Amino acid sequence: MDKCIYCGSEYAYHDGMTYNCPECGKEWTEHTIESMKLYDSAGNEIQEGDDVITIRDLKLGKDTLKRGSRAKKIKILDELHDGHDILGRIDGVGEVYLKSSVVKVLK
Repeated sequence: MDKCIYCGSEYAYHDGMTYNCPECGKEWTEHTIESMKLYDSAGNEIQEGDDVITIRDLKLGKDTLKRGSRAKKIKILDELHDGHDILGRIDGVGEVYLKSSVVKVLK
């Protein structure tokens, strides 16, 4: 581990049991890291900056986001926003909050 998973500090260290960050004061374990991973509808791990497509039609207010819409360079949210865990930009729509369970990572 060379960086803090919370603040990105380069001073994170392992004390034999947990990882620690002297800058933000957070502690974490390997289990914490594993539980923070996000998976798409097909079970593929989602990484920050991935491109994804929607696997079904989604309601956006009065409009509908069609199945197969591509969200570019997604951001994984630190905290859920009304149950949504990623933020992506869709051409012609703008930024949209999405759930990882309704997208598939493009490889």
